[in-house]
Amino acid sequence: MKPHKSSKDQALLISVAESIGSTLGAIAAKADAAQKAITGSTIVSDVKRESKKLVRKSKRTAIAAKGSAKKSKAASAVRRAVRKTTKRVAGKSRRAKK
Repeated sequence: MKPHKSSKDQALLISVAESIGSTLGAIAAKADAAQKAITGSTIVSDVKRESKKLVRKSKRTAIAAKGSAKKSKAASAVRRAVRKTTKRVAGKSRRAKK
């Protein structure tokens, strides 16, 4: 009777092992599909690429605007006036202290 019982146990173990293997395989396939859906899609890569382009372009535009604002006639006139005013005020305060 023992040989018959061990074959039943062995069959049960094989069945359980097959079931576990099948479940693990299904989980691995779903995880792989989810990863590909998130990272491998062309939409995600297109959005990343376009956002990087936009950031680079906005940085260039900001630098150009800053440079042109510094070089414009109006900006230099304002800076000149501010320098004159601060010198005048500083001179008056020095004279007032004496």
